[in-house]
Amino acid sequence: MTFDQFNTSLDQPQPPAGIHPVLTALWHDARGEWEQAHNVAQSREGDQPYDRLHAYLHRKEGDRFNANYWYKRAKTSFFDGSLAEEWETLVRQ
Repeated sequence: MTFDQFNTSLDQPQPPAGIHPVLTALWHDARGEWEQAHNVAQSREGDQPYDRLHAYLHRKEGDRFNANYWYKRAKTSFFDGSLAEEWETLVRQ
């Protein structure tokens, strides 16, 4: 699935079938369904992609302290761009 196809799917009632759970979370996040996205992040704490997602979600929530914790757990630095840029980076990964 391309990035453009993923973006187009945001108009659908359900996320695309068979996509990675982190992409499912980002799909929900883009639709303003933060809690569903956060549930995915919490489902596999300790796995780098989920911890990285968790960091982004808490950054978006405005909780920099908690976001920093999750960036460290994901072994990455605080994202130095907009939330939209970070979302796109995560989708493309």
